[in-house]
Amino acid sequence: MTQDALFLKRLERPQGVVDVVLDTDTYNEVDDQFALAYLVKSADKLNLKAIYAAPFFNGKSTGPADGMEKSYQEIMNILELMDREDLKACVYRGSDRYLADEKTPVVSDSAKHLAELAMQYTPEKPLYVVAIGAITNVASAILMQPQMIDRIVVVWLGGTALHWPDSLEFNLMQDVAAARVVMGCGAAFVQLPCAGVVSAFTTTQGELEMHLKGKNKLCDYLTGIVIRDGSAESPYKTWSRVIWDVTAVGWLLDESFMSDYLTPTPIPQYDNHYSMDSRRHLMRYVYHINRDGLFEDLFRKLAQ
Repeated sequence: MTQDALFLKRLERPQGVVDVVLDTDTYNEVDDQFALAYLVKSADKLNLKAIYAAPFFNGKSTGPADGMEKSYQEIMNILELMDREDLKACVYRGSDRYLADEKTPVVSDSAKHLAELAMQYTPEKPLYVVAIGAITNVASAILMQPQMIDRIVVVWLGGTALHWPDSLEFNLMQDVAAARVVMGCGAAFVQLPCAGVVSAFTTTQGELEMHLKGKNKLCDYLTGIVIRDGSAESPYKTWSRVIWDVTAVGWLLDESFMSDYLTPTPIPQYDNHYSMDSRRHLMRYVYHINRDGLFEDLFRKLAQ
């Protein structure tokens, strides 16, 4: 098989059981917790090799390093709620800052582990990197070990829809340099845009209480944090809450959960827009989420 054919093969949804790592800013929102639990509960198809704590900076942290450490601790909390303390050994602290430029990695336990782990894979059997935060750890690993790009498939929830008037999205705008590294390096790349696509993946208090509340301690915790943040942050009694990050895991599981197509990879710019170049390598672009089908699978697995 030619290199071009192998590249296109990596852009197809995988069949059978595949090895996966998760890069997550778990304390930033209420959705990373769902995504982590969903991945762990999907062991029939996804073999979890590592969990990386990603940096974030907003009202829930004092800076990227604090956000990463809080995310690390929240990963441990979720694993305890799932009675999966055995997985704590595969959790790694990530970047304590964002990329200063597009050539200098931020060395961390996560970046070093990913750079080493990815080299154990091949273009025919890649490692799947599910990233649901600022993509600093992944970009740093690529800068540290460029040969890994033919051995990974990056599935990233980040950026906005290509038709959106700007690219202002939390994961992307935190570290534009890292996004430019990952999206421009030539690795197989799947984008799940937030505004305009995944923003349709919302749930409500009534739905959570119907399907999750009382099922187990994990479900009670997840229900509680969504209701807490959803009711506090919305001016409406009829609030709904986006559970964005689940979709990145869902892309690997079932083709019925979303629709996508191949398109040239856009170029994130530092002034919060995309540039397009038809000569760029292809990526797989998700444009529609089957909200009901994916939530049904998510709720069923979490409630087990």
